[in-house]
Amino acid sequence: MGKKRGKIQLDKRFQIGDFCFRLKCSDEVIPPPNFILFEAGENEEYTYTYEIVVTDILPEPQGRLTAKRPDLKVYETETGEERFIGIKGKEGFYACYRETGDNRAEVWLAKDRIEGLHIDPVFTSLLALERHMIQRNQIVLHCAYMEYQEKAILFSAPSETGKTTQANLWEKYRGSRTVNGDRSLLGKIDGTWMAQGWPVCGTSEVCHNENIPVHAIVMLSQAKENQVRKISGREAFMLLYSQITVNRWNREASTLTMDLLMDLLNQVPVYHLGCTISEEAVKCLEQALEIN
Repeated sequence: MGKKRGKIQLDKRFQIGDFCFRLKCSDEVIPPPNFILFEAGENEEYTYTYEIVVTDILPEPQGRLTAKRPDLKVYETETGEERFIGIKGKEGFYACYRETGDNRAEVWLAKDRIEGLHIDPVFTSLLALERHMIQRNQIVLHCAYMEYQEKAILFSAPSETGKTTQANLWEKYRGSRTVNGDRSLLGKIDGTWMAQGWPVCGTSEVCHNENIPVHAIVMLSQAKENQVRKISGREAFMLLYSQITVNRWNREASTLTMDLLMDLLNQVPVYHLGCTISEEAVKCLEQALEIN
C-alpha cells in the first residue's frame, strides 16, 4: 500500500437530500465550489464519515469483482463496497473508495491525478453518492431542473438533446429559473416528490441547493414540429429509467430504484415533447401542463 500524504485540514459536514455526512480531507484536497454549496452547520447530526487521503500508490483491490468497465471496477468486500474510479478516455484509476464499516468510508486519491478534482463529477465520484442516496429512497435524474411558479419542471433526455436549451427558452419567454442544468436528486418529503439540489451541473454551470415540488417530468426529443403528449406505463418507465443513475451490479439497489420509479410515476405526470428551438415549443408544453 502506498504512503499516505498530507494532514487532515478540511473537516466539515455536508448535506445532500437527507444524507448528512462528515468529510475529512488532507490539505491537498479542495472540493469544487458547487460541492461547497451543500455545506451543513457544525451542529448538524451526521450519519456517515468520509476520509480522503492522498497517496503515492493506490491500494491493492480486496474482495470479489462485481462490475468492470474502463473507468470503474467494483468489488464486494466483507465491510461493504470498494471502487477503483477512473475517467472515461483516460488510462488507469485516480482513486479508490473503500467502505470500512457501516457508517464510514476511506478514499485513497492518487497524488499524480489530483489536479482534476475541480471538476464536479470527478470529485463527487469519490464518495459513491448515488449508492448512499438510494439507501435513503432517493434517486438521481439526468435532467435540466427548472422552477416555474414555485413548481419544478424537469426536462430529461440523453446528452445533446436540448435539455438546457428548452429550460433557457422558458427563462426567456416565461421568466422561469433554472435550478440545476444537468441533474436533480428526487425524493419524497412528507409524501410529496421533490426535486432537490445536486452538486453536479454539467456544462450549464447552473447549480443551486433548493427543494421544490415536482409538477411534471418532460422527456425531450428534437423534431421539426412541436408536439406533446402525456405518456405512462412501460414507455414512461423505460424512458425515465434510462436517465437515472443506477448501480446495475447491485441487485438490491436496482430493485429499489425500480420501485421508487414506479411510485414516482404514480404521482408525477410524464410527458413527451418533440420540439424545435422556439417560443412555440414553450407554448405547446405550457398548454399541456395547465400551469396558468
